[in-house]
Amino acid sequence: MAAPISASPLAPATATPPGTEVPRYTSALASLTVLFFMMGFITCLNDILIPYLKAIFQLSYTQANLINLCFFGAYFVMGIPAGKLVQRIGYKGGMLAGFLIAALGAFLFYPAADSRSYELFLGALFVLATGVVLLQVAGNPYVAILGPAKSAPARLTLTQAFNSLGTTVAPLLGSALILSNLPDLESAASAAAIDVKAVQIPYLCIGAVLIVISVLLGMLKLPTIVHAHTEEDSTRRAYHYRHLIFGVIGIFAYVGGEVAIGSHIVSYLHLPDVMNLTPKVAGDKVAYYWGGAMVGRFLGAYLLGKFNPGRLLAFNSLGAVVLVLISVMTTGEIAMWSLLAVGLMNSIMFATIFTLAMAGLGRNTEEASGLLNVGIVGGAIIPLLFGLVADASTLRWAFVLPVLCYLYIMWYGLKGHKPAAV
Repeated sequence: MAAPISASPLAPATATPPGTEVPRYTSALASLTVLFFMMGFITCLNDILIPYLKAIFQLSYTQANLINLCFFGAYFVMGIPAGKLVQRIGYKGGMLAGFLIAALGAFLFYPAADSRSYELFLGALFVLATGVVLLQVAGNPYVAILGPAKSAPARLTLTQAFNSLGTTVAPLLGSALILSNLPDLESAASAAAIDVKAVQIPYLCIGAVLIVISVLLGMLKLPTIVHAHTEEDSTRRAYHYRHLIFGVIGIFAYVGGEVAIGSHIVSYLHLPDVMNLTPKVAGDKVAYYWGGAMVGRFLGAYLLGKFNPGRLLAFNSLGAVVLVLISVMTTGEIAMWSLLAVGLMNSIMFATIFTLAMAGLGRNTEEASGLLNVGIVGGAIIPLLFGLVADASTLRWAFVLPVLCYLYIMWYGLKGHKPAAV
C-alpha cells in the first residue's frame, strides 16, 4: 500500500517525505468510478421497484414510498456509525465493508420475492442501503481529499457523473427486466400472476457483481490519507461548524427533492393529462431524468473550475424550480420534458453541497461525512410526504415539496455555505 499522506482539510500535503512512493491520484480516482457507478445503479432501481411493488401489493402512494423510507432511512440510522467505522478501519476498509453488506442485501431479495412479503422486501432494502451508506461515507470524502482543495467540487462532480451513468442505465435495464412483466398500473387485479423472478434474477446478479468488485478493490493499492492536526481541531467537533449543519439540511433537501421526483416519474407520465404512457414506456423515460444529471455532471466538472461553486449551485436550483413549475402548470410533452429536464439541474448539487459543507473541517472530515450522509434521509422523508400530499389531493400538487427543497438549496448556495462557527 502507498505510504500515508498527510492531508489538510480537503487536500493532501504538497510535499511527500523522501523515499516514499508518490501516490497516483489519477489511478485511484479512476478505480473509484466503479464504486460511484454501482451506488447510482442500486439507488435508482428503487424508481423501478416502487411501481413494481405497488402493483404486486396494491399499495397507495404513501405505502409505496415506504420503499424510499426504508432505503434512505438507513442513512439516518447508519450514517454516524458508518462515519465512526470509517475512522477506525480507513476509507478503503469502509468501501470494502460497504460492498459486502450491499451484496448481502441484494441476495436477500430472492427469499423476499419468493415469499411475496412486502416486509421482507423492506428489510432487504435496509441491508442493501446500509452497504451503500458505508460506500458514501468512505467514498465521497476520499475523492474530495485526493487532490487540491480548490478543485474538490469539480473532482467530486466528475466522479459523481459515473454515479449518474449508473442511474441512467438502471431504469433502462430495470424497465426491460422488471416493468415489462407488469400489467397496467390501474388494473393489476391479479397480483399473484406477476412474475417474481423479474426482480429476483437482477438482484442476484447485482449481489454477484458487488462481490467481484470487493475482491478487485481489495487487491488495489490506494493512497492512505492521514489528516494533519491543528490546535483548533482539538477543541471543535464537526457539528460546531454552522456551514456544515446547513449543508446537512441542504443534502436532506437535495436528495429528498431528487428522489421524490424520480420515484414518481412513472406514475406522473401515466396520468391521462400528461402522457398516458404504459409502465414500461414511462420507465424508459426515467433514464432521461438521470441521464440529464450525468451530462450535467460532466459539464459541471468543467464549469465548477471556472465559476464560483455557490453561485452555480444557486443558479441550478433556480432552474429546477422553474422547470418543476412549468411541468405542473402544463400538460402533454411540455409537462413531461420540463420535469425530466430537472435532472440536468440536479447534476452538480450533491457534490457542490458536500464539498462546501466540508470545507475547513480537517480531522473532523470523517465525522462530517457521516453527518452529511445522515442528511440523505431526506430521500426517505420527502418522498413519503410527497405520497401523503398526492393521496390527499393530486400528484401534481405534491410537486410543491421539491420546489421548497430547491429554494432552500438556492439560499445555501448564496449565503448558507459561508463558514462560521455555531
